[in-house]
Amino acid sequence: QVQLVESGGGLVQAGGSLRLSCAASGLIFTSSVMGWYRQAPGKQRDLVAGITSGGSTNFADSVKGRFTISRDNAKNTVYLQMNNLKPEDTAVYYCNAKRGFYAYWGQGTRVTVSS
Repeated sequence: QVQLVESGGGLVQAGGSLRLSCAASGLIFTSSVMGWYRQAPGKQRDLVAGITSGGSTNFADSVKGRFTISRDNAKNTVYLQMNNLKPEDTAVYYCNAKRGFYAYWGQGTRVTVSS
């Protein structure tokens, strides 16, 4: 049974930083593509950042230069470091794992950025 457990969300002032973590279990982490998505109220869920098994990364244009994604295969964990946060980054952030035809989601962690 695959489980993705996010942590690290919270309330932060604009310009501040947060680091989200996603601990994965029940899947072959090292061969999974991991990603972070976010969903603001009334909006669709969009990709924020992704990282392949080989460490290649991609980012949404809105977060380039502010967010970084990394993975620790020894801990089966993926991280999202978010710097210079803006009110428009406010959303529920979801961890995603893809391997082959399968995709899995975490329960989400809320990030609120106050102006």
